[in-house]
Amino acid sequence: MKFDKNLAAVHAYLCGDGYVIKNPETQKHKYYYIGLRNTNLVLLKDFQQKFKAVFNLEPRIVEGRSVIQNKEIYHFLTKNYSYYSYEWTMPALSKENTAAWLRAFFDCEGWVENQPAKSRLIGLECCNEQGIIQVKDALHKLGISSKLVKKKGRTIWRLTICEKENMNHFQAMIGFLHPEKKQRLEEAIASYANYIWEIPTEKEKLIIFVRQKGKVREARNEVRVLSIKEQNLQNLQKALKKYGIPSALLGPWKSSTCSQYYCLRIKEESIYGRRTNQTSDGSSSGIEAD
Repeated sequence: MKFDKNLAAVHAYLCGDGYVIKNPETQKHKYYYIGLRNTNLVLLKDFQQKFKAVFNLEPRIVEGRSVIQNKEIYHFLTKNYSYYSYEWTMPALSKENTAAWLRAFFDCEGWVENQPAKSRLIGLECCNEQGIIQVKDALHKLGISSKLVKKKGRTIWRLTICEKENMNHFQAMIGFLHPEKKQRLEEAIASYANYIWEIPTEKEKLIIFVRQKGKVREARNEVRVLSIKEQNLQNLQKALKKYGIPSALLGPWKSSTCSQYYCLRIKEESIYGRRTNQTSDGSSSGIEAD
């Protein structure tokens, strides 16, 4: 195949939610179907338009799929490539066409997680180890770092793109056409905007601030305050030191969703006084890691 942006996207759609099939040899009636299954009309229309740009034939859109029947195109598409879940491979592409391929594939198979102060990432799961390794390498080719792990007890690999810089670069180089995924990525990136805390200077307000931000660990008689910004905890540590309240800054650590964060450890009695029971007003709960 000689790939341009349109054929690269068509190929990726077929590897993601698509199919390229013919009838079993035992059947007399012959058919050759090429199609994309998806509930999103925007993606179905995009597949339709790009397919027509390549082959000058327009698939029909019906019942959650964009589909066409054509023997010549079937043989053209399957000459060097398979589209089955465990078998597909990425073609060798230019950077521009790599971005087009990845956009279509992530639109089918990817998602965006946005939990500010906890987890922001672009995710992708796949049962095709060779294929998802190629996706990781293709992202690296475009300057986007990602992490790949095998899910315990399953033949599934999960790829994640974390941190604002990588998500920004993904948005600029690849992006989503799927409206909901596109909006969610924009929201995830925008949620990084406010990340520096305003630390109170008065002792009473400072103590309230720590109670709101921190969480008590009863077994260790300490309060822990978390943040993905080390500066937040450094500023808090300085403010506490003015009132003779010692603390220990720990980290960086990595969360299960590959976010980096820091921890400020403070003796519980410095924040709550000597006591054995927690109050019921909610002041001792709610770790926030902005």
